[in-house]
Parts: sequence; C-alpha cells; structure tokens
Amino acid sequence: MPRPFSSVVIDTYNHERFIEEAIVSVLEQDIAASEREILVVDDGSTDRTPEIVRKFEPRVRLIRKANGGQATAFNIGIPECRGEIVAFLDGDDWWALGKLRTVSDVLATDAAVGLVGHGITEDYGGEGQHTELLREVSRFRITSEEGARAFRLRKNFLGTSRMTYRTEILRKIGKVPEALTIQADEYLFTMAGLFEDVLILREPLTFYRLHESNAFQITKHAVEAIRRKQKVLEALAISLSEQFDLHGLPDNIARIIVGWVQNEADQQRLLADGGYPWETVRVELEDYRVMHENASPAHWTFKCATLLPACVLPPRLYYALKRRFAKNDLYLKTREKWLPYLQPTHVDRYRTPRV
Repeated sequence: MPRPFSSVVIDTYNHERFIEEAIVSVLEQDIAASEREILVVDDGSTDRTPEIVRKFEPRVRLIRKANGGQATAFNIGIPECRGEIVAFLDGDDWWALGKLRTVSDVLATDAAVGLVGHGITEDYGGEGQHTELLREVSRFRITSEEGARAFRLRKNFLGTSRMTYRTEILRKIGKVPEALTIQADEYLFTMAGLFEDVLILREPLTFYRLHESNAFQITKHAVEAIRRKQKVLEALAISLSEQFDLHGLPDNIARIIVGWVQNEADQQRLLADGGYPWETVRVELEDYRVMHENASPAHWTFKCATLLPACVLPPRLYYALKRRFAKNDLYLKTREKWLPYLQPTHVDRYRTPRV
C-alpha cells in the first residue's frame, strides 16, 4: 500500500535557538520529499525565528501570525495542510530518524486507527536524557470506561511532538478553543480518541527539550506559570465536557476524562493560590488512586500518613514541605530502603547519555 502524503506542522514561538534542529530533523526523515510538506506556524515571534525558518524555503513554508497561543497556531496551520495525515512538532523539540515513516506506515495499513502516539525522550541539555515508553503497544478508544482509563494513564505519550492524525479526524474535530493557549494538543488528542482508535507505539520517536523558556516552567514552581496552566486546564475541562455532551458520551465515561483534568487544575490552583486543607487531601488522594491503582496496603498507609499535615496546613505550605522532603538525601535513602517509590506498571523509564 502506498504511503500517504504527510503534512508536518511545526508550531513555534521565539525558538531561535532550537527551530533549525527541529526543521532539520524533519528534512532528514527517511521518506521522499515528494511524500511530505512542512509548514512552520510562527506565533508572532519577536526573535530571529522567522529569519532562520526562511533559510529553508521553499522546502519549508512559513506562516506568520500575531501571537495568540498554541490553539490559534493549530487553527491556522491545520486548514493549510494538504496531506492525508498530519504530524505535529513543537519548535523546540526534534524527531528521531524514522519517526515519520513509522507512524505513516501504521496509518497506511490500519484504517481503524485515527491517531498514533509513541514513546518519548526528555532532553535536559548537559544533564542527560530520560526515556519513557510503554511496556507494550497500547490501543484504545475513550467510548468505554476501560478505554477512558487507559487513555487517562497514557495521554503523556500523545503530546504535540508525539501525535500524528488522519487529516479527516482533525477536520471532524474542528477548531480548537482559543482559550487553550497551551494544552491545545490535549484537546485534539482527547477528541480524536472519541472518534477513532488511538494507537501508542513503544518506540521513543521524539526528543522533548526541557529548558528555561518552555511554555510553562512548572519544575521551578514559578507561580505565574502554574497559575497560567491552571486557567488553561479549567478551560480544557469545560471545553471537553461540552463536546462530550454534544456527542452523547455517557456521563460515567466523560467523568473519568474530565475529572482527571479538573483534578490537575485543582492541584495547580492549590500550588499557586492556596485553598482549604481538605482540598489538598482530596486532590492528593485522587491523584494517588489513579496513578497507583495497584498500590499495596503499606503504600496506602504511608500515603495517608503523609497527608496528615495536609489536614491542617495551608496547601501552599504543605506543598513547599513536600518539595523539601523530596530533595532530602536522608529521606530519599530511607524511602529507597524501606518503602521505594511506586512506578507506573505500564511504563518503562531509563536514563540515557546525552546524544
């Protein structure tokens, strides 16, 4: 079966340090230039990003727009695509060799699959890399409780630089709500799972770059970045709820998806702006229940014990203490010896040297 013509959409904003590597990683894919097109949607960059992209014309088409966030970039870029499939890449990430061939071959041979995701390697610059992949190929739709739960635990394999769609699915989804200045990818891949099968490959085919200019830098606990993510997650939960209702998804299934997004939004709100202690307990227990559904009684007992301070402390103080313990060598060594941290049973993780 002939390989489908592919459109590659690279969304970018002030990525002058990274955009060339992103584009080159697409140009070096092992499929013929006649089998793909590359569109770079520049979301109003104020640095040299457009100038760098133009060096690759006419092999790359540059689309410039006023700054408006990821949703507006997708809404402008997707209608311009001529391909039968659309693969996405953030301007600060890059693809592994063979990525485009692998995902396009899957979509060429399996008509029931509408979205393909895969493993990922997080790049920390000089500090090395961290690879995360499924222990086995996973396939699901979110039209059942089982499928919704599978999606909930595996959606991190479907982010922007990991997702490739049949174009007809994107047309069916339509415009992304513009309030999703970030997390627009999550709206797309969630809705895709409502319409067609989602397949997640084991191979780590994308390199995700972690740096100080990421859209939101949660690792440094920047309050404004956390608050921004919280507002977007709230908007995402509302948008998905409305769409699920419109398409008649049963409430018990919709709650699995939307409730998880809302729980994350609540956690970000507690981190940034505080709240009531009982909210911390509720959010933390729900997070633990979903992420570690097979936790032993010993782990559950320990988790509940660690939440005793949360019953009385303001949420921001509780989370500050939690971060401090997570960096304490004595605590970490004690945990490793007596009650090691649980790891998701469906994921393999390992460190790799910087390439």
